[in-house]
Amino acid sequence: MVDRSGKFAGEDPFAIAKAWLAEAEATELNDPNAIALSTVDADGMPNVRMVLLKEIEADAFVFYTNYDSKKGQELTQSGKAAFVMHWKSLRRQIRVRGTIEREDGPQADEYYSSRSLKSRLGAWASKQSQPLSSRAALVSEVAKVTAAKGINPKRPPFWGGFRISPVEIEFWADGDFRLHDRFRWSRSGGLGPWEINRLNP
Repeated sequence: MVDRSGKFAGEDPFAIAKAWLAEAEATELNDPNAIALSTVDADGMPNVRMVLLKEIEADAFVFYTNYDSKKGQELTQSGKAAFVMHWKSLRRQIRVRGTIEREDGPQADEYYSSRSLKSRLGAWASKQSQPLSSRAALVSEVAKVTAAKGINPKRPPFWGGFRISPVEIEFWADGDFRLHDRFRWSRSGGLGPWEINRLNP
C-alpha cells in the first residue's frame, strides 16, 4: 500500500483531478483548465499546444477542436495523446497519457450550443491550421458564415470532441529543495484496477 495523504488522498484519480482543478479555479488568473496537449504526426514528430479541458468524466478527459486541424488529424491517425496541466499558483501538475476516441454525438452538440454565438460562427469560419492570407480574410469569412448560418448555427460536422481514456495519470506537487512528491496511477490498456507508485522526484 502506497502511503498517500493530504492533497494526494483518495481511491479515484479522476476525483483527485477534479478536486485539484476546483482549487486551481480559485487561484489561477486565467484558464485554470488549460492543458498542454501533445500528439505525434505520421513520422513520429511530436507537436504540443495549449487547449482547454472541458470535462473530467468518471473515467476520461474531454476537450473540443476542429477535426481537420493538425492536432485533430494527428489524434485520429495515432489514436493516442498526452497532456499536462500545470498550476503555477498551486505549484502542482497532472500528467496524463492515454488512448483517444471522438465525442461527436449529443454531448458535443450540447457543448457547442453552450458557446457564445461568435465562437460558434468562428468554428465554421476557421479552416484551422491551414494557411491564412490575412486577418481581414478571416473576418470576411466570419461575415459570410454569419449571413449563411444565422443566429443558431448547428455544430459543424468537422468540429467536436476528443475523449482521452488514460493508461497513466501522474500527480505532482512541488517540494522543498526539489524533493517533489509524485504519484503515478497506471493500468494496462486503460482497464482494470489502478496500480499506484510513488516516484522519485
